[in-house]
Amino acid sequence: MKERLQKLISGAGFASRRAAEELIKAGRVRVNGEPASLGMSADPDTDVVTVDGKRLRQPEERVYIMLNKPRGYITTASDERGRKTVMDLLTGVDRRVYPIGRLDKDSEGLLLLTDDGAFANLLTHPSGGVGKLYRVTVRPRATEEQVVKMSSGVVLDDGTKTMPCAINVVTDEPGRTVMEMTLKEGKNREIRRMCEAVGLEVVRLRRSAVGAVKLGMLQPGQYRPLAKSELVALRAAAQKGKARAVTREQQERAAQTVQTRQRTPRRRPARGAK
Repeated sequence: MKERLQKLISGAGFASRRAAEELIKAGRVRVNGEPASLGMSADPDTDVVTVDGKRLRQPEERVYIMLNKPRGYITTASDERGRKTVMDLLTGVDRRVYPIGRLDKDSEGLLLLTDDGAFANLLTHPSGGVGKLYRVTVRPRATEEQVVKMSSGVVLDDGTKTMPCAINVVTDEPGRTVMEMTLKEGKNREIRRMCEAVGLEVVRLRRSAVGAVKLGMLQPGQYRPLAKSELVALRAAAQKGKARAVTREQQERAAQTVQTRQRTPRRRPARGAK
């Protein structure tokens, strides 16, 4: 099965997709001995793809890691400004992996990383099949009205509206509230923007679970490989979400078709027509 060259190069752990594009532009990539160009595809099983004369080989076993990200680290493979990234914590990993989704610099908790592009795409699919559990501390104290607004979906600063989410108030005291929020979508800084939209400030934000995978006793800065049972559970939840999304889309299309037919007036036959 043919895939885009930059995807093959990234999947082999040689470079990121963006860096792979630059390698192709620079003439450093060849397919079956011929110079490659942007937009080309190749079959990793039958075509010989080389970078600087070295043949790409797809890894036989993929890597799946869960990390307890501490505050102060950014979720990216590298940073032009020299800031600390989550990759600095993976000292014992000899394969090129990349984060699935993001946690901003001031957020902490469970972060998944892999070298499996298909798995990453499955978990980040817009259908939102995999729920993510966050423990969020806000100030001042959150009112019932503010909690209801966020759980029902709020309009963000860019005009988009968030999906409904489950919110459980853990601690409610003067000056602050601690909540557990379960989201199934991944907008940029979504929880912080949701809180801002109702007049709350996030003091601390920690992701404690992704689907059936829980942070548990994993300490900040530590990581471990995902268990096979955890991978199976994540894939099942994501596939279920995609299936629900397809069903919803089909139902919406069917409803639109019915409405169109109802609005379209029937033509009466002309006089004398049989």
